[in-house]
Amino acid sequence: MKKMNPIKTVVTPIDFSDNAGTVVESAAYVAGTFGAALHVIFVVQNFEDYSGFFVPQMNVPNIEHELFTGAEEQMTAFCREHNGYFEKAGVSIIESKVLVGDVSEKIVEYASEKKSDLIIMGTHGYKGVERIMFGSVADKVVKTAKCPVMTINPYTCCE
Repeated sequence: MKKMNPIKTVVTPIDFSDNAGTVVESAAYVAGTFGAALHVIFVVQNFEDYSGFFVPQMNVPNIEHELFTGAEEQMTAFCREHNGYFEKAGVSIIESKVLVGDVSEKIVEYASEKKSDLIIMGTHGYKGVERIMFGSVADKVVKTAKCPVMTINPYTCCE
């Protein structure tokens, strides 16, 4: 039987939904338990994916820049808000990053670049139109990641 690699790096994608706090706290607990570095990432969906849709006249580069800048500000606030939990869980190395592109592809690419030993992500984030348009990000990550993926159902965990 093949042994699993030690868990030294955990990547956790978030989406700033109401469930993100539960997911990142679960990831912090796991990272702290193993003494692993925790990478919290958010991916801004790029507008190239809308090329088949009718998009009214707008300045796409400006909108993407504004979304990226807004996401960076949200990430800073999110990590600051959860800093006490990171400390309590014993996570000493925390990196946060905002990326742009296809959400599932960027998650898998980032985890691969960081030689992640584990991806921990939620099974539910935003719902409705976003889910219909983009499909299940968690499903795509589970199927394509080169490391194990732990999914957290925020509606059933941590009660």
